Amino acid sequence: MRNGMYTDRERCVRAVRSKDARFDGWFYTAVLTTGIYCRPSCPAVPPRARNMVFHPSAAACQQAGFRACKRCRPDTSPGSPEWNQRADLVARAMRLIADGVVDREGVPGLAARLGYSSRQVERQLLAEVGAGPLALARAQRARTARLLVETTELPMADVAFAAGFSSVRTFNDTVREVFALTPTELRARVPHRTPERPAAGAGTLALRLPFRAPLNPDNLFGHLAATGVPGVEEWRDGAFRRTLRLPYGHGVVALTPNPDHIGCRLTLSDLRDLTVAISRCRRMLDLDADPVAVDDQLRTDPLLAPLVDKAPGRRVPRTVDEAEFAVRAVLGQQVSTAAARTHAARLVAAHGDPVDDPEGGLTHLFPTPEALAAVDPDSLAMPRTRRATITGLVGRLADGTLQLGVESDWAKAREQLLALPGFGPWTVDVIAMRALGDPDAFLPTDLGIRRAARESGLPATPAALTARAAAWRPWRAYAVQYLWATGSHPVNFLPA
Repeated sequence: MRNGMYTDRERCVRAVRSKDARFDGWFYTAVLTTGIYCRPSCPAVPPRARNMVFHPSAAACQQAGFRACKRCRPDTSPGSPEWNQRADLVARAMRLIADGVVDREGVPGLAARLGYSSRQVERQLLAEVGAGPLALARAQRARTARLLVETTELPMADVAFAAGFSSVRTFNDTVREVFALTPTELRARVPHRTPERPAAGAGTLALRLPFRAPLNPDNLFGHLAATGVPGVEEWRDGAFRRTLRLPYGHGVVALTPNPDHIGCRLTLSDLRDLTVAISRCRRMLDLDADPVAVDDQLRTDPLLAPLVDKAPGRRVPRTVDEAEFAVRAVLGQQVSTAAARTHAARLVAAHGDPVDDPEGGLTHLFPTPEALAAVDPDSLAMPRTRRATITGLVGRLADGTLQLGVESDWAKAREQLLALPGFGPWTVDVIAMRALGDPDAFLPTDLGIRRAARESGLPATPAALTARAAAWRPWRAYAVQYLWATGSHPVNFLPA
């Protein structure tokens, strides 16, 4: 764990001198003599140690008066892995800010979602991240603005409002302060249109999603493609495509695995949803993970180490919509992958919102909990007990008594799910792993896990396997991926 690493000056200096990209996003280096801040892997000659100060976030650097390095572009670093591996107040706040809540609802809305006062949230963020929610949201708006400036031909006024700024003047001032360039100068620095810069189209843009190497795409994209719901998700032309329900409208995303980045092509009905769409796609693909830390911990088990060494860098395939995944987890109880897809496709066709997709075969957004709560249970083609489980789940989601968003307290959500009829440990842990994002969720009763454990020489009974897996914490969800990958199911293979 590198929690608070930016306070360990000696380690930070070593990372900067070795240009270690693994630490990008963990901390930022501000240079006193130049007034700029960089990622640890910046290719420039490292400054003298006495001229370096370290900050935990880009927002903290900006708040201290430093501007972003034009060479290493620290604003494009992968996010800190901490916010996706913790469930405390700060981590939940950071996930909500990434989801655009401050821009849409303000700091009071952020605090209300977390169940704390605005002052408490501000104090906790300042203590750990070095910046308050407004400064963090401002840094995020600046990143989004730069992305739009450099990858689209949108007029600057449209860029300003799409990025979340309240006025063009604020947009101009912020970009100039953060990047030491005007928006026009930023656009002029971009080489003439490249293949990744699509022709101007209504709400369509292409970008690269960075990650920390290594990344094994097989089970990540294999799982998403093999379990994809017809009409909502598909694998087409080497990309995983799906529809997105977003705060201001909807979108379609195509995600393509590449050796050094994930290609992302987004078509949005409202460009104000760009930041949220990117954040949710990154969460679905687990792109802010620290695979070196995960794999090093799992390798300490001599029986798990060969699985890690064979294909390091596995990620946990997650979701863009927590409530959607919970419904799909129930549909998948005790049935095959094909049957689960069939059940989900029926719900989508009957109750999802239709969308246009000229580039593929996507037809609907997945139904909202409110839409599903209004469905006559007797119309659902599934066993009575499963109908009762679905009805209980969507009813609690629709009335707000069950929260499964990025702000969820994992322990509380588990308790609430277990209290619902038809929810056992397997279903709850699948939701915790793939929807809530708990990196330590574990499935000791899963038949695939027990079979893989037996074949690998690990204990096969749930109690013994759980005891053995204590040494894998806090990364047991990743161990699940390595164990699942020993099977021949299509979820383990990148589609052709």
